[in-house]
Parts: sequence; structure tokens; C-alpha cells
Amino acid sequence: MKGSPSLAKANEEIKHSFALANEKVKYFLDSNVVLYLLSSDASKQLITQEILRSKGTISVQVLNEITNVLRRKLRYTWAQTHEVITALQAMCEVVPLRLEGHNLGRALAERYGFSVYDAMIVSAAVLSGAHILYSEDMQHELVIESRLTIVNPYAKP
Repeated sequence: MKGSPSLAKANEEIKHSFALANEKVKYFLDSNVVLYLLSSDASKQLITQEILRSKGTISVQVLNEITNVLRRKLRYTWAQTHEVITALQAMCEVVPLRLEGHNLGRALAERYGFSVYDAMIVSAAVLSGAHILYSEDMQHELVIESRLTIVNPYAKP
């Protein structure tokens, strides 16, 4: 991804560590990353736009969290909220919440010490087949179940 050498480097390292040279890396985005689309921080906004050009994956939980922030923190109207959520649904693959995800999330919370909500995001990412979970508030470069790497796309190299 141009404009973000550390992000491109991290993606390449992950591709090699998972032996995915001929396979497209699948990305999952946490709500805290997606919300930078609406930020006044131009560099984080640009990085987020680059990630979303790759047709990332999000879960219904991410949509719920973003809706909550739009309404409560940013004071968006319902019309503005619908516009943002509809655009996200068009930009991303959206995976549903499932009982299997809840059960895996509880196990991940116990094993890795995640909060329940972070564990549910990680669980959805694992079950979606993602290789990278972009999140700003989880441990950068933590590998989950030998198949998913958490990457803070804004981390300094």
C-alpha cells in the first residue's frame, strides 16, 4: 500500500510467515480503525482509506460499535448514521454474529486476557479466515491461534 511503508512491510512479513505468497491476505478491521475515516487526523484517515481499498472484513459487532459512537459521541443524526453504515456495508464484507463466535471469543478472552468485546472481535476475525486484524487498541503483532496477527496500522516502525 503506497503512502504507508510500515503497513506494507508488516503485510509482507505476515504473508511470508503464513506462507501466503500466492494467496491474497484477508483483512479484518476493528471499529477503532474504521472510525478514523471520520477523523481530523489526516495521516490515520489516509492509512484507513488504504486498508479499506483492499475490501476488508468487519462484523456486525463492528457496525454496532460504530453506530453507537456516531450517535452518542459524534452526535450524528439517524440519517447521517444510516449513510455511514450503508457505505461501510458496501466497502466491506460483513460477517454475522454467531454462537460459535461467542464461544470462541470466551475462550480467547480467557487464553489471551482480552476484554470480552475485544475477544469477540478477534473471534470474528479468526472465523472469517482473516490473516490480519487491524486494531489500534490491542497488542501490536500478537499472533492468535497461529493464523491471525493483530496489527496496529498506525504504529511507528
